[in-house]
Amino acid sequence: MPLVHPGQEVSLNAPGRRFARHHHLKPYAALLVSGCCDEAGDRGRFRASAGDVLVHLAFEAHQDRIGAAGATIINLALDGDLGDAFGHVRDPDSVIRAYESDPLAASEILREQFTPHAKRADDWPDMLAEHLRDSEPMPLEQWAELRGLNPPSLSRGFKLAYGITPKRYRFEQMVSRAARTLRDTGHALSMVAAATGFADQAHMTRAMAGMFGFSPGRLRKLS
Repeated sequence: MPLVHPGQEVSLNAPGRRFARHHHLKPYAALLVSGCCDEAGDRGRFRASAGDVLVHLAFEAHQDRIGAAGATIINLALDGDLGDAFGHVRDPDSVIRAYESDPLAASEILREQFTPHAKRADDWPDMLAEHLRDSEPMPLEQWAELRGLNPPSLSRGFKLAYGITPKRYRFEQMVSRAARTLRDTGHALSMVAAATGFADQAHMTRAMAGMFGFSPGRLRKLS
């Protein structure tokens, strides 16, 4: 699954357009100017409409479906996180006006105005996704049993919601954690591999090359 490199851009999306699950190298925020979009990402599922903001951290993945009326989206580069994956801005027009002449200024306005949406009650696929983001999740069979779910049904239902199986989702979280550790520390590759759950450095190297298209050393330089 190669990385996608979002720039400062306006995205005009036709009704019903779908984006398969993909990763991004750099953090960015997607401001909905018009229309709506359903997103299933590494920090949950969200339905965004005009004025809403979807926040993506480095190495996170998500899939999207544009609503029936289409959607106009401005992607803005971020320097770090906004503290939540989903929120809104009180004056979208001020961000849009600034973007026309200075995208960096627009990013700062968005950061100043960003307010997280109230936490909603999650369905079980979202609770499972949150659990799988833990560095040491329990076996899926045990998680399903605790909630009275059938393991095969659990796998099918999760894939419908997030586009991949729970096993693959758990693996991608491990690879993304390793990528962030590489970016944020100067630790040796072997140490990062051991700390993030890989059998060895070679295992981590194969996983990153397969998911991001880069070796760990190259990924560290790029990020």
